[in-house]
Amino acid sequence: MSCIYSSVSSFSISSKSAFPSSSSRSNFKPRISCSVGGTVAEPKTINATEPLLLDAVRGKEVERPPVWLMRQAGRYMKSYQTLCEKHPSFRERSENVDLVVEISLQPWKVFQPDGVILFSDILTPLSGMNIPFDIIKGKGPVIFDPPTTLSDVEKVREFIPEESVPYVGEALTILRKEVNNQAAVLGFVGAPFTLASYVVEGGSSKNFTKIKRLAFAEPKVLHSLLQIFATSMAKYIRYQADHGAQAVQIFDSWATELSPVDFEEFSLPYLKQIVEAVKLTHPDLPLILYASGSGGLLERLPLTGVDVVSLDWTVDMADGRRRLGPNVAIQGNVDPGVLFGSKEFITNRINDTVKKAGKGKHILNLGHGIKVGTPEENVAHFFEVAKGLRY
Repeated sequence: MSCIYSSVSSFSISSKSAFPSSSSRSNFKPRISCSVGGTVAEPKTINATEPLLLDAVRGKEVERPPVWLMRQAGRYMKSYQTLCEKHPSFRERSENVDLVVEISLQPWKVFQPDGVILFSDILTPLSGMNIPFDIIKGKGPVIFDPPTTLSDVEKVREFIPEESVPYVGEALTILRKEVNNQAAVLGFVGAPFTLASYVVEGGSSKNFTKIKRLAFAEPKVLHSLLQIFATSMAKYIRYQADHGAQAVQIFDSWATELSPVDFEEFSLPYLKQIVEAVKLTHPDLPLILYASGSGGLLERLPLTGVDVVSLDWTVDMADGRRRLGPNVAIQGNVDPGVLFGSKEFITNRINDTVKKAGKGKHILNLGHGIKVGTPEENVAHFFEVAKGLRY
């Protein structure tokens, strides 16, 4: 008997709610049955002592792929929009313990994902590194004094999270208690090249001319900056883990602006440094690497030593699994735009992705963050279908 890649549309699920409250979830066992060869069979229950996401990453037997979504806490949710009216500053929302916890838990309370990610920003450490910045509504991040010379870089301090962002540790500790091991609490950091890109460009960029001018004309300056970020982000990951994060995702969003040969010089060595430093003290902490548009670099990403590579939607999941090999877990990779489609379309894409990923070592996710304007009911449907899957 097999019940492979069947969604809730193919099963009968009996429960009072598709998304039970956190207080009742520990006893929540949906009665799922499927008819095979004229018989009705119940899938075996696997008792997990750790969250499903951690078991999947470590290659343990799981009944379905765990699911969470990048930017699952954010502007598409009405509850978040209401909170933004009271607290219009992004930095206030991401640097106030109570607000960070409330926002991080909003999707948990509604959808019960298998991962609850800290609400924060990859640029949060910058102020503690003597790099003044702000995040301005309608414009995004603004770096007030971008470093361009070696003397500028020498003014950048190594990050000490205990001193600069104590609210991150406090929020993670609270989240861990609130979620109570019913899902994995996730932290995240920015990768050195991506952080350097924001800092040198002065904010977001379309052409990345400033960071590339520095890389190709003054590589010593850029390498000095990258080294500071690598050392600092390793500290930041360890800090997050020590305060409750059960896995940490590294975002190297802009590394794919580099050619493969330049990736090997300006990104890969520093990602390796981070992973090696973290694994020395936290060998069992799963590390996830996400780089959007990474199809041309895919085989190089596992060389970093991370446990999970997160694919964007431009790579076919079956191809991605084949190219990455069996030793690394995979995350992704439904196109976020799919969430604007019909519920049937969303269901079909989920099933296609999970089938191509194969059984085990897969975290179901989007290939990028949820888009602004995504219908909240479609996100609910995504989670409902995903959590009804059975291998």
